[in-house]
Amino acid sequence: MLGLDPDPGALWPGSERAVRSDGSASQRAAEAVLAHCRALIDAVAPACVAVKPQLARFEVLGSAGWDTLRALIAHAHSLGLLVIADGKRGDIDVTARAYAAALIGGIDSPFGWIDGLGADLVTVNPLMGRDALEPFVTEARRAGAGVLVLVRTSNPGAADIEDLTVGDSETVWERVAALVHELGAGGVGETRLSDVGAVLGATEPGHLARARELMAHATFLLPGVGAQGGRVEDLGAAFLPGRAGGLVSASRSVADAHRSSGAEPATAARAEAERLRETAWMLSESLIGAG
Repeated sequence: MLGLDPDPGALWPGSERAVRSDGSASQRAAEAVLAHCRALIDAVAPACVAVKPQLARFEVLGSAGWDTLRALIAHAHSLGLLVIADGKRGDIDVTARAYAAALIGGIDSPFGWIDGLGADLVTVNPLMGRDALEPFVTEARRAGAGVLVLVRTSNPGAADIEDLTVGDSETVWERVAALVHELGAGGVGETRLSDVGAVLGATEPGHLARARELMAHATFLLPGVGAQGGRVEDLGAAFLPGRAGGLVSASRSVADAHRSSGAEPATAARAEAERLRETAWMLSESLIGAG
């Protein structure tokens, strides 16, 4: 899966040719980001099942960035890719409903229907508890989408909170994992996977076996491969329910592959995406065969 974290100061060569000279700074930046991300998606689409735009990277560009995000979601969908809106939202129920509508389906208003972004999955923050998550699950099920709850993340500071012990021996992240399992119980499909999944950092693969015990039906989103140090080879437990049990996410290691290889950007990105895809495929095949 391709993570989209575009930095206007580090785009692929040629992206600037899409810029209109008479626009505002945010418009010009958004136009260059759109050209860069379209080229990146086109390069790696055959090796991916989804793209994961980091919402902050587009929101920082103002309203032009939001328009760019809409355009990229439509482009990804036209290529048959799923879209994961990575905003890690989480708030009280009334606000959570608004976030969910904005990212997924939309809202009905006295002025007519207002479309949401149309994301297929969204990342959400569980810190405020069940009632902050339920509106996302409700909206996702209404729209045929899914929710990915932060459980044990890839950043070094995750241990400050997520690894703390609550009760006798359970950690915070294990408590969240149990909540994911409960919320997802009503959304388990024919594949035996649920519409409520979990975000688990690839930088801490030692947690995956326990996470799979606690969340037998959850799809695991696995960020942190590549630039953050995570390795696909260490993620086997995620694939125990089948290939769709794990979504391996790589961002900078794919987009910036040309910087180390010397190849043309699209060629280098495609090669790195194919390498990751093949590694994940072989890993999942070995587990399926062993089962």
